[in-house]
Amino acid sequence: MRKYIIILFFVSLFFNSFSQVLETVEWKTKISKIDEKTSELIFEAKIKKGWHLYGQFFPDGGPVKMVFEFEENSNFKTIGKVEESPKPHEEMDDIFMIKVQFFDGKAIFKQKIEIIDKKDFVIKSSVLYQTCSDEKCINYDKAFDFEIKASKPKKEGSSLWNFFWISLAGGLIALLTPCIYPMIPMTVTYFMHSGGGNRKKSIFNAIIYGISIILIYIFIGTVVAVTLGEDFTNWLSTHWLPNIFFFLIFMVFAASFLGMFELTLPSSMINKSDSQVDKGGILGSFFMAFTLVLVSFSCTAPIVGSILALSAQGEVLMPIVGMLGFSFAFALPFTLFAIFPSTLESLPKSGGWLNSVKVVLGFIELALGLKFLSVADQTYHWGILDREIYLALWIVIFTLMGVYLLGKLKFSHDSDLPFLSVPRLSLAIVTFSFVIYLIPGMFGAPLKSLAGWLPPQETHDFDMNAIVRDNIAMIEFPENQTNNTNKKKKLLCEEAKYSDILHLPHGLKGYFDLEQAISCAKKENKPIFVDFTGHGCVNCREMEQKVWAEKPILKRLRKDFVILAMYVDDKKIDLPENEWITAEDGRIKKTLGGKNSYIQRTKFKSNAQPYYYILDVNGKILTEPQSYNLDINNFINFLDDGLKKFNEK
Repeated sequence: MRKYIIILFFVSLFFNSFSQVLETVEWKTKISKIDEKTSELIFEAKIKKGWHLYGQFFPDGGPVKMVFEFEENSNFKTIGKVEESPKPHEEMDDIFMIKVQFFDGKAIFKQKIEIIDKKDFVIKSSVLYQTCSDEKCINYDKAFDFEIKASKPKKEGSSLWNFFWISLAGGLIALLTPCIYPMIPMTVTYFMHSGGGNRKKSIFNAIIYGISIILIYIFIGTVVAVTLGEDFTNWLSTHWLPNIFFFLIFMVFAASFLGMFELTLPSSMINKSDSQVDKGGILGSFFMAFTLVLVSFSCTAPIVGSILALSAQGEVLMPIVGMLGFSFAFALPFTLFAIFPSTLESLPKSGGWLNSVKVVLGFIELALGLKFLSVADQTYHWGILDREIYLALWIVIFTLMGVYLLGKLKFSHDSDLPFLSVPRLSLAIVTFSFVIYLIPGMFGAPLKSLAGWLPPQETHDFDMNAIVRDNIAMIEFPENQTNNTNKKKKLLCEEAKYSDILHLPHGLKGYFDLEQAISCAKKENKPIFVDFTGHGCVNCREMEQKVWAEKPILKRLRKDFVILAMYVDDKKIDLPENEWITAEDGRIKKTLGGKNSYIQRTKFKSNAQPYYYILDVNGKILTEPQSYNLDINNFINFLDDGLKKFNEK
C-alpha cells in the first residue's frame, strides 16, 4: 500500500507543479533534551486558516497520510513512533469512505531518540504530507536537519572551577597591595555610624557593601564576555596591541611600586563618588564600594587585567567566573571589617614593612609583565623574546628581589633595616631557590612547572634536551634515518606548509594545514591527531610539556598518527587568495590563524584551546574530543580509543 501512496503523492505533486506553490503550513523544529542519552525531535506545524493537515494514523486507501522519515545514522536510533498533539479531528471521508484524521490551526509532532555516540552530528529527516481546503489539496515533501551537539566534557566545568580558584587567589594577592590599606580605616569609620546605633541595620549595610563590590567587578567581566563578544576576547588575548598595552601597564606599575613615582586617579573622580556616601543606606553602601574600587584601581588594575586576558580564550563564562572569584576574595575582608569595626585597633600600623611589600610586588610585576610581550612576540613571530632571553630576564629579576629581601638593595621609600626578620629571610630563601631552579632552563631543561608561562621550547637556540632527544630517536627509529648523512629523513609525505615558521614540540613531525594532513593520512592510512592550539595559549604549553612529553604518548604520536597543529591566533602567516574563507558575516579570513579559528568554530563546534580531535582519512571525527586535562592515562586512553576506532572502520 505504501507504494500506491507514493505514486498518488507524486501524481498530485506533478499536477500541482503547474500552479504557483502555496505554503499552507509553517514549520518550526527544535530539540528537547530529556536526559544524557535521550532527546526529542520536535516538529511544530502552524496550519494556514481554511486548510487542514492529514495525520499519520488512519486506514490506507484514502488521502495521503503524513510520513516521517529519518536517514539512518549510527550515532542515534529512534524510539517508538512519532507522537501527535493535540488529538486530531476524526470524521468520515465521503469520497474514500473511510475515517480520516486531520489537524487545524496548530499541531506538534515529537520523535523520541536515543543518542548512541556522544559527539556532534546531524540528523537528516523529511516529512511527506498533504493539506486540503474546500477547493483543492496540495502535497509536500519537506526536509529538516537537526544538529545534535555533544555535551561539554566535565573537565571544562572543572576548568572553570580551577580558574575560579586562581582568580580568588588573585583577589587575595590584591589585598596585600598598598592601595588597599588606606581603605580599611575609611571602611570601619563609615560603618561604625552607618546604622545610626542599630546593629542589625549596620550589618545589613555592610553586607550590601560586600555584594556591591562583587557586582561592580562582575559587571566588568560581563561587559567583556557578553557585550564585546568572542571576537573581542580573541583580539584581546592574541593581538599585539592589547598585549603590548598590558606589558607597558605592568612596567609602569612596577616602576611605581619600586618608588620611581606615585600613581593616583584624578581627585575629581574619587571625590564625586565619595560625595554620594553621605546619603547613607543602600545607596551609601554601594557608593562606598564604588569608592573602594576606584581608590584601589592603581593596585588591582594589573591583576584584574591579567585575569581578563587569561580568560579571553573564547569562553563566555570565563571572564565572569574570573571576576566572581577575584571580587569574592577582595570583598570578603572589607565586609568583615564593616561588620566588626573594632578590629581596626588590632591591625599593624603602616610603616616600612608596607613599602617592602610594595617593592616585592614591583619585582613580581616586572616578571609577569613579560608574559604579555611574549604572547605578542610569538603570535607575530618577531623573535625578540625567545625562551633563553625570557629566562635570563627572570633570573636577573628574581636574583635582585632576593638581594633586596636580604637588605642589600634599598629603594627611595625604604626604611632602614636594622635586622633581618625570619619571614623576610624565609622569603629570600624561597626566591633564591626559584632562581636556582630556573638556571638549567638556560641549557634546555623543560621546567615543566612553568610550562604555561615560558615561551615554547622550540624557540630555544641551545637546547641540550633536544640534542639528547634526537639521538634517542635515531636509536629507537632507525628506519627514519638516512645511512649516508647524520640528518633525519623527512617523516612526512611532503614538506609541511609553514614549517619554516611553525614547529611541533619534542621534535615531532606533522602539518599545519588541514587539507595537507588529510592527504598524507590517506597515503599513510593513519588517523589524524588534531591539535587546536595558539601561541598565547598557557594551557596548550602545559599539555605539551606535562602530557605530550611522556614517553608512551610521544611514541604513539610518532608511530600511529599524522599530527596536525592548527594555530588559531597566528597573525603573521598570510594565505594565498584561493585559500581565503568568507565567514557568515561576510568577513574574509585571510590569515592562517583566522582560517583555523573559523574551521574550529564551524566544523568542530568548539572555540577553546587546547582542544584535541582524532579524525579518519576523510576528516570525520572518530571519538570524543579532549581539552585541557593533565591526566596522563586519560590522554593515552584517548589516543588508543581513536586508533582502535580507526582500525575498526
